[in-house]
Amino acid sequence: MARAARSVHARKKRRKVLEQAKGYRGTKHSSYKRAKEQVWKSGVYAYQGRKQRKRDFRALWIQRINAGAREHGMSYSQLIHGLRLAEIDLDRKILSDLAATEPEIFAGIVAQAKNALDGNPVESRVSVERKPEPAAPKPRARRKPAAETAPAAQPAAEPEAEPTTEATDAAEQPEVEATEAAERRAEEIDVEVESIDEGSGAEGRILVEDVEEAAEEEGKVRATDAAERKAEELGVDLSAVEGTGQEGRITVGDVDKAAKDGEDG
Repeated sequence: MARAARSVHARKKRRKVLEQAKGYRGTKHSSYKRAKEQVWKSGVYAYQGRKQRKRDFRALWIQRINAGAREHGMSYSQLIHGLRLAEIDLDRKILSDLAATEPEIFAGIVAQAKNALDGNPVESRVSVERKPEPAAPKPRARRKPAAETAPAAQPAAEPEAEPTTEATDAAEQPEVEATEAAERRAEEIDVEVESIDEGSGAEGRILVEDVEEAAEEEGKVRATDAAERKAEELGVDLSAVEGTGQEGRITVGDVDKAAKDGEDG
């Protein structure tokens, strides 16, 4: 017997089943055996659901028609029997829609059914009185702005005196700002920040170096922070210490040397 190669068709058949099982939980969407069983069951449930959906909608329509008929003193069965006697062929879907959205038209249909039940002739045309729709709210009128009154005439102002040259220069000269570190350093070495005309920082701000330069110009001792703390600990007078640091600044080594010289002396 000849060998039958059907790998392409077999794969196509399996792929079709797996595509139908897309979205199923677990191995039902990836395993062909599980997917095949679930797709078959899903088809059964879908067939049953298509039948059940028609029953559910028919029950919903009957509930709406019954509620609308009882507002006019009739039951659902009496209304349907009266419509058959009046030869009004409207299905339950249309009647339920009229009962929910067009109560005036539904009231006319109920009146025809009542006439047929009582043996009265059925009118070919029924006048329907529609309730007037509520008027739309009118937009509020915008208030007109009050007429602007002309301002009262003010007395002529006296000519202002021209500012002096000194006042103009003082106003044009901006205040020089200093950094917090520069202010602390100025307090330590007793230098007035206002006496410094311009700083070397950004936008002319006064830095610590500017304060120390001002102290040097005033003849005050320049020492590092560590040297000042060391001098306070050892009780050394910085005015008698000669600095060997950068730009003649007093360092910790200079303070220690001065303290040793004082002990030897």
